[in-house]
Amino acid sequence: EAYDLLRRVGGLEPAEIAEVFAEWNTGELESYLIEITAEVLRQVDASTGKPLVDVILDQAGAKGTGAWTVQTALDLGVPVSGIAEAVFARSLSSKPAQRAAAASLPGSTQEWQVADRAAFVEDVRRALYASKIIAYSQGFDAIVAGAEQYNWDIKKGDIAKIWRAGCIIRARFLNRITEAYAADPALVALVTAPYFADAVAGALPSWRRIVAGAALAGIPTPAFASSLSYYDGLRADRLPAALVQGQRDFFGAHTYKRVDKDGTFHTLWSGDRSEIQAEDAH
Repeated sequence: EAYDLLRRVGGLEPAEIAEVFAEWNTGELESYLIEITAEVLRQVDASTGKPLVDVILDQAGAKGTGAWTVQTALDLGVPVSGIAEAVFARSLSSKPAQRAAAASLPGSTQEWQVADRAAFVEDVRRALYASKIIAYSQGFDAIVAGAEQYNWDIKKGDIAKIWRAGCIIRARFLNRITEAYAADPALVALVTAPYFADAVAGALPSWRRIVAGAALAGIPTPAFASSLSYYDGLRADRLPAALVQGQRDFFGAHTYKRVDKDGTFHTLWSGDRSEIQAEDAH
């Protein structure tokens, strides 16, 4: 998504984007995947003289690890929306017939004009870093839930140490994860650790500009957008799930809890619409 934005909106060529990623790899985004992104974007196709990325078919495959992660998280009831959208983006890319049929559908509502390219590149970098933090936070949530479900004895900070040399998700900020859990072994969400909370707060204006701009310009940013939505949902004081639970009670008598008293309740929707204690519903 960062590459797509830098190219389609920023107007950078692959070789220029390679240098951007190489620069990012010297800072807080340093990681194996950032490093190899620069290498792939630098590569020139010997037979055509074009950037290799321009002659590779834009249909991404998968070996199944992403899908397994998402399936397991669903089974555990853990939202890993950013990870899921990354998997689904690959799936979408591999539907050429559907994409061709939809190519003529209406798209952007306005053109995205970049007045300051350097500022735009920095916005993309910050959006990428914030989304990466959310992805790791969601991943750790899934691991912790799995440990609770299957009675694993794990040390959360040590997991980050495993993802170092030899692992494709190795990254500089893994040390920050280890430090976060060392400081607070009972940390309930990685994104709430002081370092990561501050990093996301600093990136937030850029992150919102990128997601909003992409939406108006008709450019897909599924991982950026879903990660931001997850962050906003996580920090919300109250969510519209109250309405969902009301609907569930209406169509399936699935009951609900109240904010002002203990117990579980059901409304007699097909009767006089009075409320009863759930145990009285059966």
